[in-house]
Amino acid sequence: MNQLGFPILSFLIFFPLAAVLILLFVDRKSHGVLRGITLGTALINFLVSLMLFFTFHLDTPQMQFVEKFAWIPDYGISYFVGIDGISLLLVLLTTFFTPICVLACWKDIQQWVKGFMICLLFLETGMIGVFVSLDLFLFYVFWEVMLIPMYLLIGIWGNPARRVYAAVKFFLYTMAGSLLMLVAILVVYFMYFNVTKQYSFDLLELYKLAIPPTKQTWLFLAFSLAFAIKVPMFPFHTWLPDAHTEAPTVGSVLLAAVLLKMGTYGFLRFCLPLFPNAAMEFVPLISILAIIGIIYGAMVSMVQPDLKRLVAFSSVSHLGFVMLGIFAMNIQAVEGSIIQMINHGLSTGALFLIVGIIYERRHTRMIADFGGLCRVMPGFAAIFMIVTLSSIGLPGLNGFVGEFLILVGTFLVNKTYAVIAATGVILAACYMLWMYQRVIFGPVTNSKNQGLKDLSVREYVVLVPVVLFIIWIGVYPSPFLRTMDASVNNLLAVVKQKARIVEEMTSPGTEERLVRMIGSSMQMQK
Repeated sequence: MNQLGFPILSFLIFFPLAAVLILLFVDRKSHGVLRGITLGTALINFLVSLMLFFTFHLDTPQMQFVEKFAWIPDYGISYFVGIDGISLLLVLLTTFFTPICVLACWKDIQQWVKGFMICLLFLETGMIGVFVSLDLFLFYVFWEVMLIPMYLLIGIWGNPARRVYAAVKFFLYTMAGSLLMLVAILVVYFMYFNVTKQYSFDLLELYKLAIPPTKQTWLFLAFSLAFAIKVPMFPFHTWLPDAHTEAPTVGSVLLAAVLLKMGTYGFLRFCLPLFPNAAMEFVPLISILAIIGIIYGAMVSMVQPDLKRLVAFSSVSHLGFVMLGIFAMNIQAVEGSIIQMINHGLSTGALFLIVGIIYERRHTRMIADFGGLCRVMPGFAAIFMIVTLSSIGLPGLNGFVGEFLILVGTFLVNKTYAVIAATGVILAACYMLWMYQRVIFGPVTNSKNQGLKDLSVREYVVLVPVVLFIIWIGVYPSPFLRTMDASVNNLLAVVKQKARIVEEMTSPGTEERLVRMIGSSMQMQK
């Protein structure tokens, strides 16, 4: 279903690539022109993406704005894209942060500006492609394409001391998980062929496969490793602090705001509907790992002397809540997880922008080097306070909405998990407020902080839109929750019904029987 009548998703994917072709012919010394073209492209993409939100049909779980045509028909590969209520907000988050990142690095990046802008636009193409792909081969292509520009952003424009180490570590971790996922994709692909005698990577058709539980377990593990590394879940998180710390500011922002959500999105889009029996079997393990991540991330954040590493480790804690909600598998928790993906993107993205602003002025991120900044940078202190409270989950700001729904949904299925996870909220208040106190309040003890300039007009333009969304979602989250209602309800219904059918088809001792197709009684998205 494409209600707009023109290929809007293809425009969002490939318009940045068209701009890349233009940038190739611009003189590398014309920094203003390079930045202007990149900013204009990102703004146009964001404005066009708003059409998705305003024309989206809330009452159907079907994929919308669908575009499909044969790409490599002999192998069942098609260009198949579309969105539902689960992916819509993530696409908007991507297009929203890209122009913000261009503005944020307007003065920071002075070397190889042309290459930097090309990487940003190339990265936007990869990120949007991941969220809209409904063909597993196409999804894998975008998943891998996205690695290249982020690897270059970290390795070329990151901090000189350890940027190559961080870039290689990021690439190797992600690639290791991706290769296992590719093997699993091919297994599912040939399973479909064995049943239908047709080759297809069409995700909506593959949803109909009834895979025996034993095979589901191995396939679930292969997919989950790729997504768990990307989230990152404990204990697959060790690449994240290094990547965040060594990346340039906008690299950290896009990594936190968008790239990490590809992992949690992958669990919702692929692991749950393709392998529902295995997903239910692994609920206790993943829930426990998520809770460990919540507590561990918070406690490690508390002892960090570096602002950027503190924010990086806080992501491990916050995304633990998202994983806990996804595997609670009820409407409250799953919707809370999706809205928390958006909330984490806004809050943590803003925190990295704030750290970048202060680093640009002082060339240090050590908390001990600051203190008393509210006296010299009151505007900065005010916005920093709102974002800090948002990250904590203060009622009235966005973080509260997601965490509340996740904890309510988790409480309905396991009270112990919910109670233990709730301590992460308390710990978040401890490390975030303590950090804010040391940076902002007290006397100005370091003479280098005396003459710091408050936020410029450009920096207000970068931060204020994020703050407005933080407040909007906190005060009135209904438009965002309504967007995902039909899709989440359908997803949960499909997962439970498919799991029941597989159990009925696979009686004890007969798990090796052939993979089958589930009948039309399943309410699959078409």
